This record gives sequence, C-alpha cells and structure tokens, in this order.
Amino acid sequence: MAMKNQCLPTNRQEMRDRGWAEVDFALVTGDGYVDHPSFGAAVISRVLESHGYRVGIIAQPDWHSTGDFEVFGRPRLGFMVTAGNLDSMVSHYTVNKKRRKKDVYTPGGVAGRRPDRATIVYCGKIREAYKDIPLIIGGIEASLRRFAHYDYWQNKVRRSILFDSRADLLVYGMGEKAIVEIADSLNAGIPVSELNYIKGTACIIKEMLSDCVELPGCEAVTADKKTYAEAAKVIHGSNDPFNPRPFIQPTGNRYLCQNPPQMPLTEAEMDEIYGLPYTFRQCESALGDGAIPGIEEIKFSITANRGCFGNCHFCALAIHQGRYIQKRSKASIVAEAKRMIKDPDFKGYIHDIGGPTANFRNPACEKQKTKGVCPHRECLFPKPCENLDTDESEYLEVLRAVRQLPGVKKVFVRSGIRYDFLLKDKNKSFFKELVKYHVSGQLRVAPEHVAGSVLRSMGKPDFSVYERFYREFVQYDKQFKTNQFVVPYFITGHPGCTLSDAITLSEYIRDHGAVPEQVQDFYPTPGSIATAMYYTGYNPFTMESMHIPKDREKLMQRALIQYNRPENYKLVHEALIKAGRRDLIGSHKEALIPEKPRGVKMVGGKAPEKKPGTRGKNKRKNGGKNGNGKKTNRIN
Repeated sequence: MAMKNQCLPTNRQEMRDRGWAEVDFALVTGDGYVDHPSFGAAVISRVLESHGYRVGIIAQPDWHSTGDFEVFGRPRLGFMVTAGNLDSMVSHYTVNKKRRKKDVYTPGGVAGRRPDRATIVYCGKIREAYKDIPLIIGGIEASLRRFAHYDYWQNKVRRSILFDSRADLLVYGMGEKAIVEIADSLNAGIPVSELNYIKGTACIIKEMLSDCVELPGCEAVTADKKTYAEAAKVIHGSNDPFNPRPFIQPTGNRYLCQNPPQMPLTEAEMDEIYGLPYTFRQCESALGDGAIPGIEEIKFSITANRGCFGNCHFCALAIHQGRYIQKRSKASIVAEAKRMIKDPDFKGYIHDIGGPTANFRNPACEKQKTKGVCPHRECLFPKPCENLDTDESEYLEVLRAVRQLPGVKKVFVRSGIRYDFLLKDKNKSFFKELVKYHVSGQLRVAPEHVAGSVLRSMGKPDFSVYERFYREFVQYDKQFKTNQFVVPYFITGHPGCTLSDAITLSEYIRDHGAVPEQVQDFYPTPGSIATAMYYTGYNPFTMESMHIPKDREKLMQRALIQYNRPENYKLVHEALIKAGRRDLIGSHKEALIPEKPRGVKMVGGKAPEKKPGTRGKNKRKNGGKNGNGKKTNRIN
C-alpha cells in the first residue's frame, strides 16, 4: 500500500519501517533519487507499487563493490536497472569527449557518481552478488542500445547491450505496461528465461523465428558500413505498435529478438500513471550532498504528452517513445497544476506544459489510430502530409484552463514547438495566444540550419518556413505589444553540412546581428538516423553518400557560428581560407573577422598557437560588438 507523501525505501531500515521483510524488486538507477514523474525510475517504481509490489530504490550505488547492491538483501522477484534519464556516456562526456564537470542528475551536481556504461557495470555487480536472479534493464541507455549500434566514444560498433550486460530482458520505450506484465509473470512463478514473448521487450533467443523482420547480423553491420546504414533504416521502423512482427538480429550463434511494442497508452492510462502518489521532490536519502540541479526546470513543469511524429533525423525519439502521440486529459493536467499551487515554493509561474513537442496533442492523422505510422513517408517532411490533423484547439483549451486557476500568474511553453505544424493550423488562435500569454520573453524554436541540403539531411523543413513563422510572430508581437523575441537554435557539424554550408549559416547570423552564446554541436548518440549517417557516410533512406564533417572540420564549423569570439579566430580564419571565402576577412561590413586578431601577430597567414600562461591576455573587450565593431544581439 502506498504511504502518503513518502518516498520508497532506499535502505533496509526504511524497508523495515514499512513493515516489509523484503522487497519484491530492487530498482537500481544511475540518477539521484527524485520521486517525480519526469524521472523514469520514479514512474516505474510507482507503477509497480500501484499493482501491489514492494520496490526498493538503490540510487547511484558504489560500483566498486557489491555492498550497495545488497542493501535490501535478495529481492523476492528480481532486479531492475537503469542508467538514469540520460545515457551515462552522454552524462559524462562532451561532444569533444572531454569529461563534464557537472552531472545535473546527481546531488550537488557532482560528477563521477555513476560509472561509464552504467547499465553494464551495475548488472555486473548484481550478477556478482546474486548470480541467477532475474535481471531486467531499461531506460534510455538500454532502449537506444538494444540493437547493434555505433558507439561514438569507442568509435566502433558494439553488439546489443543485452549481451554485454548479461541481463535477462530489456524493456524499451517508456515501459509501464511491459514492466507490470513482467512482474505479474515472475510473481506467478514463470521463470524469467521463458518470458520471451512480452511486448515492449527484447531478449536473447537461440533460434531464428519464422515470421519476423530479419536484420543484418551484428557481424555484418560491423564489417560493412553500407550494411549498417541499411539496417538503421529498418530499425527506424521497429517501434510501430501496429506492426506485429518481431525484429531479429543474429549475433554470434544467438539472436537478439525485439518483440513488437506495447500498444500506446490510452488517455485514462496516462492519467492514472501521472496521478500516482509521487512526492514530487528529491528524497531524503539524496539530500545529504545538496540539491539535484535537474529538478529546477521540471519542478513546476507538467508533462502533457509523449511521442513525436516530427521525426528529426538527429533525434532518437522514433525508436524510444515512438511516433504515436499519447496524452493526458485536461482534468489530469489541471489537477497537477492545482497541486503545484499548494507548494510553498510556487511563485505563480508554471514553467512548461508540454512534452517532446508541445503542440502535438493527437495522433498525426485518423489512419494512425488503427494502422500505425506510414512506413514510407514522414508526417512533416519534406512537407506536411495533406492528411495531417493540425487542430491545436485542444492544447489551447488546456493552457487556458491552467492559466485561469487562482494562484497562477503565468503559464509558459518551453517545450519544443513545431512551427511548420503550427503554420498549418488554419485557426490561428493557438499561435496568437502563445505569443500573448505563454512566452517568457523569448520563444525558443529550432530551425537548426539555413542551408537547404543540410535541412534535408536533418529531416527538417525548408528555411523559408521558419522565415514565414518569424514574420507572423513579429506581427502578433506588435499586435499584442508584448516586446518578445524568437531565439532560433542551430546545430553545427551535422552530417551533410559542408564548410560552405556552415559559412552560409554564419552569414545569416551576421546579417541578423545575433551571435549565439551557446552552440549545439552535433553529438552522435546511439539510435538516431543522423548517427548512422555520421558513422557510415550514407543517408540510410536514400543510400546516397554524403559529406561528414569530423575532427578539425567539425571544430571549424562550430567556431564559425561564434565567429566573433577571439578564441575562435584561428579556426574561423582557417575555415574561410579553406573554403575560398577570403572575401569574408577584412574590415568591411560583410566580413566575419578582421585581417588580424587584435593583439596577435600573424605568422604565415595564421595566428600562432597560444603559449601556456597566456590565456585571456588577448581577449577582446568589445562591449558586445563583433570583430568589426558591429553591435550584436546575443542569443542565450
């Protein structure tokens, strides 16, 4: 039975305080323990609790021994393992493979509290302590590594994480339905070795199935990049709940078997999951080392939907949450807002009501509700499908209901907005009210690039669509006198982007006087189509070869978007010379950089490398101006 306003036990004493002699499941997570539905460990544990199971939480255990994994003794039914809300390698390393100094899902933001490849390491310690206990893995790290995948940090193809972790089952996607079915089966006495049929899971089998989608084997995709690209295209369609066939990938003398996905959650099921008795706070056992930074943005934010049919190629949502939209009811969202209002820290501002894409409220079209997603075309790319349901009135009703609650001053929308989808809504009520009521000074949207060829490789609309959106935004901003701004996000170094394309983006930034303070450099993480592009040099959908910026060129492309920074001068100069764009060097108004960096002598047409101890000596203090004296409006 759930205990009101209390986190689940994290040690044996807390377990005994509940009157438990043992736990049914021990859930190991690489994050600090936060009992909030934005944390996967909290959702899965509360769902199991609601079905009568006793769950203990082992958060960020010391992996150097088995001690922390034995804190509850041997669980009655098994262990569940997740690396946390992020892939552990992404948590630890920047795109340049440098160690991060902060971990936003750890108390105090302390780095290094979880191991690299946390899922594999945790499972190894569990097997050391309890050799034959049922072991189930899940979360983003396991989900996106369920097939043979390119690993950027080792620059090689790794086999499915199921083999390396020695787990019995892998739950992919969000997992609530699958985990309950697994728990009920184990509780009924069915051996975990026989649970090879549960939807939403992957397992290892010894024989090929007859009616299946057979993928190129692990050895084949490791040996040949073209074969890897072909497999990536097939895997991209593996998360359609209306496709009843399992996906099989030979690996050595065994087979990775992904069973079909679970059916999407109904609105009532979503409401039930988000209505469970979360405490919505960092739990006591995780308080000793300070606050978990990741709580701040989500504490007063509300998840309204799941899934995304936008299907950007650099995003892996298609094979994790899927392309089918699932949503909560207005009543459920309003109820969570009312709970927030009672929080003593609430100041009247709800930071977000949204999801992967805020203005996706329903499945893309009527056909999706019974047939699933179209296997051979996208909903929004290259242009929105004529069957697309673009009615945003229901989402608008949700926002209206919450902003009218006593005690709510403002409701902001900070999740991604698909502006191409928004523009297709003939009734512009949502767009107008978004500008009038729901922007916190700056609306962040993601055109990602300006060059057509790059946008096509990203699966994004032509830049003219963004420009149309921007004009309409400015029109409504003037109409409502809100004095707000659009902040465009751009990605550098994406597959398909040449130096010439990167310079085109720099020229756009120059002409609009907005040099970004932060840069999103393409990060080849497991599961995305763009990662397959990066590794293979092929577009998996067309099998055309494509330009892949790597190493020095990738650094140049990143520097070009912040061309006015003194520390980027050498890379920008090198890029312009290499691309034959010396016309952008000089003192004229079109120039990106001057002939020489201020205070630095040129040697052979290049700025010399900085010597140790000279950091900061040549830094320009230009009062918000670029290298040519132009004023800039910086993007945060």
